[in-house]
Amino acid sequence: MKSFKQIFDFYLDSSIHVAFSCFALVNCTYLILNISINHSVALFAFFGAIAGYNFVKFDALARAKRNNMSWKLKAIAGLSFLSLIIGIYYFFELEKFTKIIAPLFLILTLLYTLPFFPNKKNARNWAGFKIYIVTICWIGVTVLLPIINSGYRINLEIGILIFQRFLLIFSLILIFEIKDFINDDPHLKTVPQQIGVKKTKNLGFVLLILFVGLSSIYYNINGNFNINGNGNGNFNYQYLELNFVIAIVIALFLFFSTENRSKYYTDFWVESIPIVWWLLYLFTK
Repeated sequence: MKSFKQIFDFYLDSSIHVAFSCFALVNCTYLILNISINHSVALFAFFGAIAGYNFVKFDALARAKRNNMSWKLKAIAGLSFLSLIIGIYYFFELEKFTKIIAPLFLILTLLYTLPFFPNKKNARNWAGFKIYIVTICWIGVTVLLPIINSGYRINLEIGILIFQRFLLIFSLILIFEIKDFINDDPHLKTVPQQIGVKKTKNLGFVLLILFVGLSSIYYNINGNFNINGNGNGNFNYQYLELNFVIAIVIALFLFFSTENRSKYYTDFWVESIPIVWWLLYLFTK
């Protein structure tokens, strides 16, 4: 039992699970828009998430304990390096324009972790900015890269999808911010620190209502989600139903979130929500 817990903790701490969430959201974008799945984009996102998240979480710790690293930190460092190499391989499998856009999110990740300006804090410690930087990175990798790599131009319909994904990811991150409310540096000015836990939950509920409402309004106006006039009927009733289901799931996790929840509540169960969303699409397609 102890061995299983160690393996499971390593699975979570090494960012494999969050990488699966990123992979799932990339595939959700393909399924929502009825685009042929490009596995290079999905795998680039998966391995890039492992390398990127572990760099953000463990860079400072690894440098501080460079000569006295635990086996776990060494294993995570090795996995991260391997993931970086594989991610670079899949990067070169992307389309030319995607290769230009993808590094922008790498730069944003580095900015999040490393101070780019002398005597300045990294972006992770900029008051009130943390949640927006994380959300932008997730939108870029899980929505923009699949669309750009597929050759679709950004239009009104894609704009709606991007805004919906913003609402979804922002709502998910609020759950993490509530859990970290006590331990976060007060100077971070996270949403719960600024408006309190109760109002943060209410904000999340409003964002989720907007998320579902956008689906409903666009379904009633257009009847389908046509991209570039292709007439694929991508925006269908199934999309509306699944958006409603996933919004209810997030709302429940948000409702029951507290500052005292264990890491498994957020790091496993909440991170599993995008994976469940993707599996629902696969099983109902």
